[in-house]
Amino acid sequence: MAIACYAIGAVKAYLYVRGEYHYLLGQLTRALEQAKATGLLGCDIELREGAGAYVCGEESSLMESIEGKRGEVRYRPPFPPNHGLWQEPTIINNVETLMNVVPILRNGADWYSKIGTEQSKGTKVFSVSGDIERPGVYELPMGTPLRELVYTLAGGKDVKAVQVGGASGRVLPAAKLDTPLAF
Repeated sequence: MAIACYAIGAVKAYLYVRGEYHYLLGQLTRALEQAKATGLLGCDIELREGAGAYVCGEESSLMESIEGKRGEVRYRPPFPPNHGLWQEPTIINNVETLMNVVPILRNGADWYSKIGTEQSKGTKVFSVSGDIERPGVYELPMGTPLRELVYTLAGGKDVKAVQVGGASGRVLPAAKLDTPLAF
């Protein structure tokens, strides 16, 4: 996030945490304090906790929530880079996007583009929950078969179906577990 702020000349950033992840606030607060103590941030990063609404994954409703309003989608135009948070120019990135910045800077874009598939490059973070042995968050190269995530990593047993893509996704039967995880 600090690198992204530096790249665009931003001096203020918000790290938005949905309400259901309240238990992470202590760890995030300590991590921010440690980063600030190094003097290397170059920007002010403020934690903001939302009410936990799924819709706040959409950028305009996320801005509404940060502003202390109900998380509802804004009409567009105007778009956030012109009139975003408090009607100021705003750039929004999710944590998954930002977590790729350092490895790409360290190893180069060519290195990153070799991970995954021709159409879906890089890695993706997958959250797994339900009737499995090891629920959690897993980062995998794009193109990894769904079966590897469900059985090998998460410890699924006799899986009949898997819901992919969250609340707006779909249910895949067990016969489709060899589907590559890709766009």
